[in-house]
Amino acid sequence: MSGLGEKLPPIHVFTNHFKKYEIEIATPEFTSICPKTGLPDFGKITVHYMPKKSCVELKSFKMYLLAYRNVGIFNENVVNRVLDDIVSACRPEWAEVMGEFSARGGLSTTVVARYPRK
Repeated sequence: MSGLGEKLPPIHVFTNHFKKYEIEIATPEFTSICPKTGLPDFGKITVHYMPKKSCVELKSFKMYLLAYRNVGIFNENVVNRVLDDIVSACRPEWAEVMGEFSARGGLSTTVVARYPRK
């Protein structure tokens, strides 16, 4: 399960004081390593969620995402792992993670994962 077992920095949270609003976090400069070729993958990761009791603390999330730059992981695994780690950290009402990965070899990939999973 390429890249899914890698140890990454924790995602910290802080107490949410409001109800029924949405948060979107985007990073247009995400990088990881293709586990087949060893070449870098580039993309944009967007996290969209509705918090319950906790919100994602941005500095720790930035450090978490930066740690992927040395991880051999498939694009599909990136998106699903980020979703699982966000849900584990802040237990949102719902969440969506989208990865828009740059073309390599003539193909670009967009991967979307949602919580709760149906």
